[in-house]
Amino acid sequence: MNEVTDLSYALDTFYFLICGALVMWMAAGFSMLEAGMVRGKNTAEILTKNISLFAIACTMYLLVGYYIMYSSSEGGFLPSLGFLIGAENSVEAALGGGEDAPYYAMRADFFFQVVFVATAMSIVSGAVAERMKLWAFLAFAVVMTGFIYPVSGYWTWGGGWLDAVGYSDYAGSGIVHMAGAAAALAGVLILGPRKGKYGKDGAIHAIPGANMPLATLGTFILWMGWFGFNGGSELKLSDVASANNVAQVFVNTNAAAAAGVIAALVLAKLWFRKADLTMALNGALAGLVAITADPLSPTALGAAIIGAIGGVIVVAAIVTLDKLKLDDPVGAISVHGVVGIWGVLAVPFTNGDASFGAQLIGIAGIFVWVFAASLVVWLVLKAIMGIRVSEEEEYEGVDIAECGLEAYPEFSVKK
Repeated sequence: MNEVTDLSYALDTFYFLICGALVMWMAAGFSMLEAGMVRGKNTAEILTKNISLFAIACTMYLLVGYYIMYSSSEGGFLPSLGFLIGAENSVEAALGGGEDAPYYAMRADFFFQVVFVATAMSIVSGAVAERMKLWAFLAFAVVMTGFIYPVSGYWTWGGGWLDAVGYSDYAGSGIVHMAGAAAALAGVLILGPRKGKYGKDGAIHAIPGANMPLATLGTFILWMGWFGFNGGSELKLSDVASANNVAQVFVNTNAAAAAGVIAALVLAKLWFRKADLTMALNGALAGLVAITADPLSPTALGAAIIGAIGGVIVVAAIVTLDKLKLDDPVGAISVHGVVGIWGVLAVPFTNGDASFGAQLIGIAGIFVWVFAASLVVWLVLKAIMGIRVSEEEEYEGVDIAECGLEAYPEFSVKK
């Protein structure tokens, strides 16, 4: 019996780690997507943001975030404060603990969770691109990944009050994606739009990205990484029921993404008379975000419908936010925020254990906390160090101002 338990523990730990590695690969996806969607003069800086925020997220979650999120008594509102990630499971506990025995290594759980918090922070970087100071952004990343995200994470996955009221979010449409979008929205409101984006007469001026091949590559990387994001959230693989669940999650994740692309592309053609690539890319991500709240309960067709609705919503949301003069260069608030809300609300349609009341409470609780806390942090940073580059630096490009180099020096026009 111990040999079977031993093998099961090893298999589930290995699966958890591989899924975490897939989610870590999403950092490359966000980097490529954002690098493609910004102008060439801002590419090096956005890449610096992405690798730096990942490093900060990993460090802050190791130091305090994981403890805050998972070390408190169940059902409460305020988490406990502490440091580091605790001891690993003992062999005796894993092999002789009965039904309460852990079935994967605690270090595997930490690794899987730390790449999730990095994902939430990556959402912010694209929304504030091309005009935010690098070091102000990184200072915000310290607070977001070390404290803001772990608190709402405790309320939900950590067994806090939202978990107690029955909020259901399998892999984080609200917990991860909407939270990242709420932080991004607060930053965009304080930061303001890029120069030249909106005219005095109400005109909206498109600012094309520099590299659509990179943006497309980034989307495919994110699509691939999402199998780890959703698949790993099943938490185990070593029994028949769990293995079947993982397979269903993979199929549903893929179906939702594909339907999101098709729906967004068709709507863009009908609305704009063009097959807009950026809308197709955001449609894929919208389908993925929409199904993340529950990629297990729906049938494959049901998942496709949820993803298709997400694809329609994201096109409408991007257009609406532009009309409201909320400048989001990559559409992150629409993809992860607006569609994240749809994903959370879609859960009760296929999961009888979820209720619309609990889902609405969860949406409100997470959004209000992350938005309000982020707004305070952004305002403090604005007062202390400023968060926006100068007009001259924005015109010349933040690559030179913030990083001292250009991503595409061969294409620079010498005066």
